[in-house]
Amino acid sequence: MSWSNRFIGVPFVDFGRDRSGCDCWGLACIIYREELGITLPDYLGDYASTEEQAEIAALIEGGRSSPLWVPVSGPAIAFDIAVFRRGHLSNHVGVVIRHGLMIHMVGEDCAKVQTYLDGPYKHRFTGHYRHVERAVQIVSEARR
Repeated sequence: MSWSNRFIGVPFVDFGRDRSGCDCWGLACIIYREELGITLPDYLGDYASTEEQAEIAALIEGGRSSPLWVPVSGPAIAFDIAVFRRGHLSNHVGVVIRHGLMIHMVGEDCAKVQTYLDGPYKHRFTGHYRHVERAVQIVSEARR
């Protein structure tokens, strides 16, 4: 059983940040908190709704240039963040389960597992990012 199974079916709720419902960033926040003990910024109040695509894209773009996130140049590993475009704006994220497989909010439905190296997400993918605290955890685990 994968850690991701515990999050499948979490319903979509605009601005949601808990298991009763969340948006795509809220799902990342829940997973990071419960699985890694890392608290991500919630960005609540920084956008009006998930319909405000430009505001979400600006937050994601700002996050990519933040010192909290490191671009991943090789294959992604569990808990990396995969970023996707909708139209010309990068405004959707998924949490990597293993390279090519993610858990994310599918539309306004619920959290689901999907591949992203082929199918509808292949051409929308813009990059992987790893949280610096996660990078430190990986180094610590490797030293044990």
